[in-house]
Amino acid sequence: MNERQKDRPWLMRTYAGHSTAEASNELYRRNLAKGQTGLSVAFDLPTQTGYDPDHILARGEVGRVGVPVSHLGDMRRLFQDIPLEQMNTSMTINATAMWLLALYQVVAEEQGADPEKLQGTTQNDIVKEYLSRGTHVFPPVPSLRLTTDMITYTVNRIPKWNPINICSYHLQEAGATPVQEIAYAMSTAIAVLDAVRASGQVPEEKFGDVVARISFFVNAGVRFIEEMCKMRAFGRIWDRVTRERYGVADPKQRRFRYGVQVNSLGLTEAQPENNVQRIVLEMLAVTLSKDARARAVQLPAWNEALGLPRPWDQQWSLRIQQVLAHESDLLEYEDIFAGSHVIEAKVDSLVEESLAEIDRIQQMGGAMAAVESGYLKSELVSSHATRRARIEGGEEKIVGVNIYETTEPNPLTADLDGAIMTVDPENEARVVAALHEWRDNRDETRASEALAALKKAAAGTGNMMEATVECARAGVTTGEWSWALRDVFGEFRAPTGVSSAPVAVTAEPGSTLALVREKVTRTSADLGVGRLRLLVGKPGLDGHSNGAEQIAVRARDAGFEVVYQGIRLTPEQITDAAIAEDVHCVGLSILSGSHAELVPDVLHRLREAGAPDIPVIAGGIIPPADATALIEAGVAAVFTPKDFGITEIIGRIVDEIRKANKLDPLEVPA
Repeated sequence: MNERQKDRPWLMRTYAGHSTAEASNELYRRNLAKGQTGLSVAFDLPTQTGYDPDHILARGEVGRVGVPVSHLGDMRRLFQDIPLEQMNTSMTINATAMWLLALYQVVAEEQGADPEKLQGTTQNDIVKEYLSRGTHVFPPVPSLRLTTDMITYTVNRIPKWNPINICSYHLQEAGATPVQEIAYAMSTAIAVLDAVRASGQVPEEKFGDVVARISFFVNAGVRFIEEMCKMRAFGRIWDRVTRERYGVADPKQRRFRYGVQVNSLGLTEAQPENNVQRIVLEMLAVTLSKDARARAVQLPAWNEALGLPRPWDQQWSLRIQQVLAHESDLLEYEDIFAGSHVIEAKVDSLVEESLAEIDRIQQMGGAMAAVESGYLKSELVSSHATRRARIEGGEEKIVGVNIYETTEPNPLTADLDGAIMTVDPENEARVVAALHEWRDNRDETRASEALAALKKAAAGTGNMMEATVECARAGVTTGEWSWALRDVFGEFRAPTGVSSAPVAVTAEPGSTLALVREKVTRTSADLGVGRLRLLVGKPGLDGHSNGAEQIAVRARDAGFEVVYQGIRLTPEQITDAAIAEDVHCVGLSILSGSHAELVPDVLHRLREAGAPDIPVIAGGIIPPADATALIEAGVAAVFTPKDFGITEIIGRIVDEIRKANKLDPLEVPA
């Protein structure tokens, strides 16, 4: 039998970074030695949101969900002994993307690399940050200008680099349907390309080069057929938009190029071993079809709903990709779905509905206008609430969560605290000390002059990338670069989408929500207040607001008056709001791991303010040992991803309010 010619496998990456640049560098080199073919850098939240590690909002967040990179020295250590000219590096960075690319370029040049040979991607999609991930810094218009300047710079100076990854991944995590995911991502791409064309920085004859460097980063959920069809629909719409709107004649430049991280939203804390088969199914959705195959794939680890994966967990996910690519015959055949009338019908439907939604957004003035009006955010909050309602009602089944919940003891999680990796709490102090040493030893005059030049460029109309590269060389820090631009552009607080979200669960007589509403009404009467007031707070830099928004919406529907001011608040601001609004409960949502420091801080401040009886509820990815410590510190209740029943959580909150106010428990089964 003649051996078939195999296609080249996709790039295999693992999204990784933690603690320090040195620790992350060691992890990268180990992963590359195991057969990983590209790097995917996870930055910590201070780096993503433009704060230095010594800023008050960075407290508890340094090195938690990624690597802290504060200056050129950190970037040097991050890629030490990794030849960047030979590497394909993806950096998940958005608001500060220009800054991190500048640091990467300077380090590569110090290694002797030719910038024209550098390959990789900066995510750099700020629109989805306003909608889902929450690491935006500047308002939409200047943010789009930063993106535009980066794209035009790379097309001319780093031509193999993908300067933007239009990112629908987080849209699905925030509740987007396939149609919304396609339409919102395409609308973002249109806004970006229109801005690049309008900037006049790229000649018309080179605009095809701009289109050719636009890539996408998508999500693949467990609904295998729908997800695979979604990718085919993406490709058809992209081909149409780039041909008809931008006149790109070369089919190669119109090719839909995408990388994928399969769905972390669908990973469960309950029976987490089931996540392995979920990850495999989701990977198949973006690899089986040759005509719609991902260019790069990174898989989460089975235990990401529990906490930070260990190197062994990341290796397991890498091996899943390698078995498919090297042991199966997948890469030996043409597209196995070509000609399927079932697939074609589904793709046609997705294309038609997505184009209609794209037209609707264009009639509003485009993606940026739809962000500023709150339309996109409210639509996502609504669709997410609808999905949660389906899960709670049993209409959407999740094995181990709302069906087949009986399980044998799991040897993988017998030692829950050992089943994940933890970050040394002393790490932050070491990073801050190293930052101060860096500042003390740099050429202060050069750094100040570079920052002044950056502010001048930002206040004008020229490209800001050259000034940013000089800031990198001059030893400027991440926070200093960002504050220079904040001084010119200001900051932006995105709409929360909570107040305009429609009711997702009806309070029909006898329903769980109706019973909880009765508890709320009776408790309000017992306390002699018009309505119970709940403050939902997001302390620190964690921008994953989906859970907080769903709690806020359901509490509103249960009869609470909800105080929700969005993301990125200090414990002091949350405490002040709780006192000013005279709330009956404070609910804190943190998924970044900073709960151990920030939640006790809120408790302390409430006591200091004379309000020790306001119950505090905590929710997020909180390991059992941390949950115990929080309860011992005075937290009334802790909820984690296994507590998927939002209405039941609201009922528990009412119980804690009654307990705190020394009211008798209500015999209401909710």
